[in-house]
Amino acid sequence: MTTFINTLEIEFVQHANPNIALEQKAYMRNQFEYYGIKSAERREIQKPFLMKEFLPKKDELGKTVIFLWEKPQRDYQYFSQELAYKYVKHLEKKDIELYEYMVTHKSWWDTVDFIAAKLMGEYFKKYPEQKEVSVKKWLLSNNIWLQRCALLFQLKYKENLDPVLLSATINSLLGSKEFFINKAIGWILREFSKTNPTWVKEFSDKTALSNLSKKEALRLIG
Repeated sequence: MTTFINTLEIEFVQHANPNIALEQKAYMRNQFEYYGIKSAERREIQKPFLMKEFLPKKDELGKTVIFLWEKPQRDYQYFSQELAYKYVKHLEKKDIELYEYMVTHKSWWDTVDFIAAKLMGEYFKKYPEQKEVSVKKWLLSNNIWLQRCALLFQLKYKENLDPVLLSATINSLLGSKEFFINKAIGWILREFSKTNPTWVKEFSDKTALSNLSKKEALRLIG
């Protein structure tokens, strides 16, 4: 693990651009440090590290991700969530604990949305019996990022989305003044409207959604 991370760090440092780093930091409200590597370039740099033959063993994934997550530069969090995605065909029930750690540490939409839709979304396909348990826990947590995940893990489910669970989740969050919650409600409804516009329209009409949520929900169907 040490060699893997040290080599990745050398690559990031060599491609650092302080001017771009300042722009990236400002865009994220000065919450995180950056090397100043744009997304397309970072993905090129990290390609060898995500090749099957160089990946850490599955039982080393958790400690590798957590170690990277604690580093100050945001580039490491972006890399480590994409690293975690390489293992979605080998999910274990305990992996949800790692995803929750990632969501609740250095939390912001740029990582949370990836984790929710790509990692948690795949996890619940394999362990559907864990959906309601996790969603209930997240809704009661008072952590807006876990609550956002409760909404967005079904983002790419299309016809496999569970409207009963989604309806219950949204109803439990009605009245929130939190932008990231109301935006997520609108986003998941808008995405589902591509599959079932009738359900979304009827749900939006009978539910006391915030103006932001309703506007986003009906954006594609009027």
